Amino acid sequence: MTEKPKPITKPAAKPDSARHAMKMAKKKTARDKIMATKIDEKGLIIVHTGKGKGKSSAAFGMIFRCIAHEMPCAVVQFIKGGMSTGERDLILSKFTDECPFYTMGEGFTWETQDRDRDTDMAQAAWAKAKELILDTNNKMVLLDEINIALRYDYLDINEVVAFLENEKPPMTHVVLTGRNAKPELIETADLVTEMELIKHPFRSGIKAQIGVEF
Repeated sequence: MTEKPKPITKPAAKPDSARHAMKMAKKKTARDKIMATKIDEKGLIIVHTGKGKGKSSAAFGMIFRCIAHEMPCAVVQFIKGGMSTGERDLILSKFTDECPFYTMGEGFTWETQDRDRDTDMAQAAWAKAKELILDTNNKMVLLDEINIALRYDYLDINEVVAFLENEKPPMTHVVLTGRNAKPELIETADLVTEMELIKHPFRSGIKAQIGVEF
């Protein structure tokens, strides 16, 4: 029995370079027109929330970006205790002049199991946060895990929103992280990112690992 010859597969046609160039030129013209209208600057209220990983990591990325640009900044950690993390250790060892770092919590709520003490610590952290935000020398202030303190009503969301809207210096960026950001905070924010959880190794029995989680 004679085997039928296999059909010859033609190579994929090369993209039309001239057509591609025209398409990209048209897109650039439209993009440049949009960008020409973006002339304002302001200090942003930035919220990182959601069940997915990376809220604090992304915020610290902006802090290190400020440090690289020689923009004074500061960090206040709510809830989290003084555990060693890569970001905290690097800032405390090398960049305390550029970025004062305040760890004002004693651990997550299931660790402390003391609501009154957690509330007192959150209130102290908020007082320090306001002091740092009002200092116009600081170009960015990160309030790490403040959303947890707001979720459990250790802080008054109305007071926090009113301060950000009415007292924050116009050119100071404030970044607020943590799950379950309250609707009032999302409403007043300029930039909100929700980290979505799709897969996480913890569910497969893998513990938090250095260099990834801390």
